[in-house]
Amino acid sequence: MSTYTADSIKVLKGLEGVRKRPAMYVQGGTGVDGYHQLLTEIIDNAIDEALAGYADTVEVILNADGSVTVIDNGRGIPVGVMKKEGRPAIEVIFTELHAGGKFDSNAYKVSGGLHGVGSSVVNALSTFLEAEVTSGGKVHRIRFDRGEVTEPVHLIGSSNNGVSGSRVSFLPDHGIFKEVERFEYGRIRRRLRELAYLTGGVKIILEDRRDHLKREVFQEKGGVAAFAAHLGADHKSLYDKPILIKGIADEIEVEVGLIHTSGYGQTILTYANMITNRDGGTQLTGFKTAYTRVLNNYARAKNLIKKGEPAPTGEDFLEGIACVISVKLGDPQFESQAKVKLLNPEVQSAVQSIVYEKFTEVLEENPKIAKAIIEKAASAAKAREAARKARDLVRRASPLENDELPGKLADCQSEDPSLSEIYIVEGDSAGGSAKQGRERRFQAILPLRGKILNVEKAQIGKILKNAEIRAMIAAIGAGLEGTGDDAHFNLDDVRYHRIIVMTDADVDGSHIRTLLLTFFYRYMRPLIDAGYLYIAQPPLYGVRFGREKELRYVYSDGELQRLLKEKRNRKTEIQRFKGLGEMNPEQLWETTMNPETRVLKRVTIEAVLEANEAFEMLMGTEVPPRREFIEENAHLAQLDV
Repeated sequence: MSTYTADSIKVLKGLEGVRKRPAMYVQGGTGVDGYHQLLTEIIDNAIDEALAGYADTVEVILNADGSVTVIDNGRGIPVGVMKKEGRPAIEVIFTELHAGGKFDSNAYKVSGGLHGVGSSVVNALSTFLEAEVTSGGKVHRIRFDRGEVTEPVHLIGSSNNGVSGSRVSFLPDHGIFKEVERFEYGRIRRRLRELAYLTGGVKIILEDRRDHLKREVFQEKGGVAAFAAHLGADHKSLYDKPILIKGIADEIEVEVGLIHTSGYGQTILTYANMITNRDGGTQLTGFKTAYTRVLNNYARAKNLIKKGEPAPTGEDFLEGIACVISVKLGDPQFESQAKVKLLNPEVQSAVQSIVYEKFTEVLEENPKIAKAIIEKAASAAKAREAARKARDLVRRASPLENDELPGKLADCQSEDPSLSEIYIVEGDSAGGSAKQGRERRFQAILPLRGKILNVEKAQIGKILKNAEIRAMIAAIGAGLEGTGDDAHFNLDDVRYHRIIVMTDADVDGSHIRTLLLTFFYRYMRPLIDAGYLYIAQPPLYGVRFGREKELRYVYSDGELQRLLKEKRNRKTEIQRFKGLGEMNPEQLWETTMNPETRVLKRVTIEAVLEANEAFEMLMGTEVPPRREFIEENAHLAQLDV
């Protein structure tokens, strides 16, 4: 028996605990998300200096050696010795958890960082971190290796130009982030552009010194109004300029930018102290309450809703809106460390009062805008009423009781959703192989015929008339999201906790997969947030080699080349699987459906803005942005014959 004594207790000193269990301290763990979260922490510190009014420029440099540098022209990280600690403040900030200026309201009245763990965690998980501080005409430097001080803070020069600020460089430790090669330019660019809108005038520079020099400057003086216009750019707007609502209530700063478009969906992004709140929160509740009340009051006062017509609901008034809600406050409270939802009740009151007052003024001063918004909502109300009966399909019922489950569905025997999975398969041929090869106890098969409707371009009434979409809604059993106040999506009613999209490995298969993902993103988003949506990975090739004709399945071109190199001294036979129907039931089970051997990709939404833009650009009604994307990326395409 192993012994458990006092000697069994281990105390991890300093930042050892961070290196031992990095996923506890970094949102995104040790994968690509966590890797970029390190940079986000340092960028946020620089942005906090701008929020405090001490910096107007932030620069991010991707260095040739794989490291990254963040520069701001703020006050500079304090380098003086802390009396209680007996060490320089900059050393404490980078080596102690829960240390920083964010706990002192005199230092930062508004900040994204709440817990003081950002800088020290970045330091702990980096091969090296070096900070240079310019303040009071002097330049100091300190260096760390994997969280340990290797070069104590010391004076390295003087500066007589009156400029102050901080320069932090670090290289994430690839011994911890083993599967990540480098920083992704596109991901960083999106976040910096987002921050440029939210800061409303701060100059943000991104420079890439790796493969070839690239430099971009982001400065959006139009703020959240320009951000809203950008979000709605893929659809025709109902009026010329976006609406900007600003105000301060109870020391909470509120900014709302919005514009209404001809589109059918709604895009609302919410922020607190520049932090994305994916699930909204009190600022969103306050906005919706005031916004709906103002429009209802105006419509009644001006008799803009005809008698006998259905009255628009809150969701009807939001059809086609692109909106950004940004609040800044001293002590934000979030639902979790991921900060997906703001909880402060005082924010709801502040947003509600400011939006009600300012939006009322906008409508009174701009009757054409008010009329356009209300007419759009009235049209949405008519479409919603017309689709009401069709929406009965989405009500969940037991497979044994529900005679509206699609006839093409081959259901599984299990009634436990946590054990059940459904394959949404392209075509009857592949569906037949999947039905024969599946494990009936827990695997259901729903074959779809052809390409489903592109929901990005259609109203809900037309969507609910599409046979393939109706089949999916009925099979999944949880309803639809975002189709009016009488719509519902109940995650508890989902009949399968693994919903797997399985399409051919060709251009048509990719298109069908994109159409399906568009539908799930727009109308069953909670499935993605819960981690229930997956993409199957069928093999691209079957390779036989040797006299025994040993068969190996290959899932990528790179893997094929490695295999051919490995087996170069044996005569090989290569079969390219372009369609799932080319595999017999045994092959489909062995390669794509057997939980012991298959590969599934879980669909996640890490960047709401990026996902929204991608769906609108690739699947929306506006052709020019899609043409521009194709022209810019055509050289990356590979011919699939």
